[in-house]
Amino acid sequence: MAGSLDDVTGAILAGGLGTRLRSVVADRPKVMAPVHGRPYLTYLLDQLAGADVREVVLLTGYLSDQVQSSLGETYRSLRLIYSPEPSPLGTAGALRWALPKLSSPSLLVLNGDSYCDVSLAAFWSFHNQHAADVSLVLAEVADTSRYGQVHVGQDERVLRYEEKRAGGGAGWINAGIYLLSRALIEEIPVGRAVSLEREMFPQWAENRRCCGFRDAVRFLDIGTPESYRAAEAFFSPRQAA
Repeated sequence: MAGSLDDVTGAILAGGLGTRLRSVVADRPKVMAPVHGRPYLTYLLDQLAGADVREVVLLTGYLSDQVQSSLGETYRSLRLIYSPEPSPLGTAGALRWALPKLSSPSLLVLNGDSYCDVSLAAFWSFHNQHAADVSLVLAEVADTSRYGQVHVGQDERVLRYEEKRAGGGAGWINAGIYLLSRALIEEIPVGRAVSLEREMFPQWAENRRCCGFRDAVRFLDIGTPESYRAAEAFFSPRQAA
């Protein structure tokens, strides 16, 4: 089916140090921060399982053993594979390191410290309909100053990325969910830390078909103590059951 993700490998960027969260979550990786009594990462895994993804590679880093010992080799219908980075490699570098474990021609990548209430099946259909090399889910927020903006044209092609700046106002931001071809990951430099957001996406927007899937859905990131505290309300007790 055009909207089915059962043959697409998922990958979650779960290696962040969580430096800004240390005051409230000091003893575990950021993705293992508790929300309603269970690891935040499990909400992302629930989203992937609900979209019929079958295999997920967890790109771990800081305190990586905690993630594997807590989740094991399976979660619901998902097979879990681990790719611990040997040193901090950045979001793109971690993907490049994990390349031998990323088996499908197209990959669904999620940031481990954000959540977007988007239909992944609809996103997959959009990616295919636009024959994109890489697609990003974009969320609309009232204040982009913390995130920077992504500007798209009428054909949904990404035109440019705008860095974080005070007084950014309302706009569309990178919501931390991506579809891209495995071949693109082979283009990521090896041997150093590389950022998807600052290096690869701007480069791909210039020389590849890069599209933005704009959807007015709820968005959360847990990168600061304030936004982490908001996660309890974001994920209602019904969702946490």
